[in-house]
Amino acid sequence: MSVATVELDTRPALPPSMVERMTLILDEFGARSTRLTLEEVARRTHLPRSTAHRILDQLVKLRWLDHTTFGYCLGKRSLSLGGGGDDHAEVRQAAAPLLHQLSVQTGLVVHLAVLDEAEVIYLDKVGGRFAAAVPSRVGGRAPAHSTALGKAMLAWLQPEEVEERLSSSLERQTHVTIGEVGLLHQELNRIRARRGVAFEKGECFSQISCVAAAIRSPEGPIAAISLVGDTRAPMEKVAPLVADAAHRVSLELFPQTAQPRTARRMSATSSASNYSAATMERLVVAGQTGSWF
Repeated sequence: MSVATVELDTRPALPPSMVERMTLILDEFGARSTRLTLEEVARRTHLPRSTAHRILDQLVKLRWLDHTTFGYCLGKRSLSLGGGGDDHAEVRQAAAPLLHQLSVQTGLVVHLAVLDEAEVIYLDKVGGRFAAAVPSRVGGRAPAHSTALGKAMLAWLQPEEVEERLSSSLERQTHVTIGEVGLLHQELNRIRARRGVAFEKGECFSQISCVAAAIRSPEGPIAAISLVGDTRAPMEKVAPLVADAAHRVSLELFPQTAQPRTARRMSATSSASNYSAATMERLVVAGQTGSWF
């Protein structure tokens, strides 16, 4: 009499409810910078690939996750609940050593800020001898269009998104603040041509000049770093230090963003050409009026 061999299935049992399966997937996204492919999600959760794909699609539609070129990541709804983004702890931790290094190297004030609709919010301020004269504070806000920090981040958004965030008539902080959206587009185009380096001289505060560069994820800018001095300071000389610091933080948070130099130039060039007909018309009119001063 033969004895049948029984093979035991050692795979873990699937969670019985959809809520449990969704939670199983979301638990794998432990940090803002986490990027997972469909295959990685299926392998880590032990869910069938088709099941994982179906749930991921639902999570993207409901904005719990985003689907990007490099995989899935936390979406706006997750981040708004504190799922790795609202306190900006991760970007602050990654940037902190470089902020202090910049301050020591230059003796200038260093800012770390994020974009919030039409404003920047200062996350960190590392002082130099000029710190008391800089009217900024951690948690404070400033209009994005009047700061090097804000312009450095706006430069990497789609032109239509810039216009959604900002009104057609921009509030002037000083007599040299950019006051029209069309002129702002011209400035953002110049920033992209400089590979993301933004300057400000007396645009937010009449006695202050700044240079800034954005910290970028695969989806766009997440923060920016700036050096601050008075209007006599030659900010062009320290611009490479700021650009390098922002790039190093970007690579630490999002190592998959590293790409050949040629590809970066092509990306910057292509992003400058994504203008709608209405935006192009404003740019032509702005070009005929000359400087924003």
